[in-house]
Amino acid sequence: MNETEGVTALIEIRNLVKEYKSKKGKTLGVNNVSLKINEGDIFGIVGYSGAGKSSLLRCLNLLEVPTSGDVLIDGINLTKLDRRELREARLKIGMIFQHFHLISAKTVYDNVAFALKAAGVPKNEFNEKITKLLELVGLQDRATHYPAQLSGGQKQRVGIARALANNPKVLLCDEATSALDPSTTKSILSLLKSINEQLGITIVVITHEMEVVKEICDRMAVMQDGEVVEEGDVYDIFAHPQEKLTRDFIDTVLQFQLPERLLQGREGTLVKIHFRGDSAEEALISTVLKKFDVSGNILHGKIEYINGQPLGIFIMEVTGQEEEINKALHYIEEHTESLEVIRDVA
Repeated sequence: MNETEGVTALIEIRNLVKEYKSKKGKTLGVNNVSLKINEGDIFGIVGYSGAGKSSLLRCLNLLEVPTSGDVLIDGINLTKLDRRELREARLKIGMIFQHFHLISAKTVYDNVAFALKAAGVPKNEFNEKITKLLELVGLQDRATHYPAQLSGGQKQRVGIARALANNPKVLLCDEATSALDPSTTKSILSLLKSINEQLGITIVVITHEMEVVKEICDRMAVMQDGEVVEEGDVYDIFAHPQEKLTRDFIDTVLQFQLPERLLQGREGTLVKIHFRGDSAEEALISTVLKKFDVSGNILHGKIEYINGQPLGIFIMEVTGQEEEINKALHYIEEHTESLEVIRDVA
């Protein structure tokens, strides 16, 4: 989704600054950040530790009070509200955490009930609502269990059910999968995607893992030293990263290094080819081998799917007469968006 398609920005961050003071002086956690997050999107905020992403997320519901700037959610400027108004506004902003933050002495049912009670929901509505929420997150058979009896993934599912208790318009995810193993992470991300599609909730995810963004996000921002250094559609950023930091993040998902033994003794030209969009699924290489008097040997390759769109990367050795190789590479370059000569024997 994007604004050019008429989608409304549900969250608007304007010139946000968060400054921390200590005996050593002042530190900028968030430095003049402006972002728009569209209604119904899953928006990822990526950065290494200390980039300012957690500070920014916590400013969205004013758990951290911004030093300056504005946070508007559904047209309401949270920074202008008094305490009572802010409490009411926060009811429409759910939040899930890395370490779950469940009440250990309460059952799964009562953990979710606690959120309803805090919001002033009548008790006679508890049972129906909690039952539906536990069904939504796949824990209908765990209602009477305590957190200590649950796996990490199940605890996070309780956290998600609790965050959804007040029918929020926004769900904030603070490194929600960082404490989970890869398989459980995948299931939690699948659940978040399903919740987004079923309920239309706008989700903001902060993470240091590009795999998380690739898996579920529509749009993203990359942060460094409190600033947003790159922002846009997830597929576009994966396909055309502008900043070195972004390329480094993407390399953790798409890149690979061939063993030196595979590169030694090669007599042809080694090329790295990026296939984007439709070209990733076309038989381009076989066409080239038929069209030109060259031979090709694919040394390595992979295709990732981002929001259903293919993005591929291949390393190939091309052998033949220099003129034919040049023609073949020129043809490949015309039909893809990126071709890099790694080693040119000629």
